[in-house]
Amino acid sequence: MKRTVLALLAAVCAFLTACQGPGEEEEKKSIRIGISLYRGDDTFINNIRNELEKKAKEYEQEHGIKVTLDIQEAKGSQSTQNNQVERLISLGCDVLCINQVDRMDASVVIDKAMTAGIPVVFFNRQPVEEDMNRWDRLYYIGVDAKETGMLQGKLIADLYREQPAMMDINGDGVVSYVLLEGETNHQDAMVRTEWSIQTLKNEGVPIERITGGIANWERSQASALMEQWISTYPDSIELVVSNNDDMALGAIDALERAGMRDVNVVGIDGTNPGLEAMESGKLLGTVSSNKEIYGSAVIELAASCALGEQPPEKYPLTDGRYYWIPQEMLIQDLDG
Repeated sequence: MKRTVLALLAAVCAFLTACQGPGEEEEKKSIRIGISLYRGDDTFINNIRNELEKKAKEYEQEHGIKVTLDIQEAKGSQSTQNNQVERLISLGCDVLCINQVDRMDASVVIDKAMTAGIPVVFFNRQPVEEDMNRWDRLYYIGVDAKETGMLQGKLIADLYREQPAMMDINGDGVVSYVLLEGETNHQDAMVRTEWSIQTLKNEGVPIERITGGIANWERSQASALMEQWISTYPDSIELVVSNNDDMALGAIDALERAGMRDVNVVGIDGTNPGLEAMESGKLLGTVSSNKEIYGSAVIELAASCALGEQPPEKYPLTDGRYYWIPQEMLIQDLDG
């Protein structure tokens, strides 16, 4: 009789388990997020990494779900990043957050993720549209490069209107500038450059390009380039337009060594060192993305993917897969 009762109870439990709806399954209490950074020594990326770690802890406290971050650095190598993605998948990550090394070559990462059935949140370096459209579990979080360029151009134009003598140092009626660009053929570098300069023209600022060059987002390379330009055009440079803050700081390093303190330098990113340079009167201005929202958006979208939930409503997605981080112009306090 006892065996019959036990068998009956077992059958009932099995039936109830089989009848459970998807919403009645045991809730996940922990998630694992695999993160691969294109380079760990990039100042902006390092700022974002700090925000990701901070927001992961906040998510844990708010939702009672343990969040484990596996963070890898690809050191600028796409093959290294591909191997890292494979390892993150083998570690059992529920979702991948990828700061792509080569935005034109995201297919290998996507192939590996699709095979494993693991969603991917790309951030900062946007894969091409063709790759993003391959699967409905691919997302991108970053800034709109066109908006970035336009804000940088507007920042300079506003300052020119307010204090034209400060921008046109030699008083010849034209602002002569040099241009520091990021990577060759990098979409953000090209778009930032195009729309920054075009906005200056649209705003009616009289500008003249002296020269420009690629510094690969790096402070040391920008400093070396600026040193050459100072030597070649010692009395002509009035403005440095830089695709990011690190290169702007490199230009400032070279200008300080040459004793040139009147040349105006404008960057992009709003990195911590960039903001410090602005507060100390060295950097004229920058375009800053909201790092706190950046970190929260990546972590919360990744968590929703890991838990099989809908994307968070407070970060509405364009075309179901893109979230654009808000940006603002920051200008040195010229009255202080």
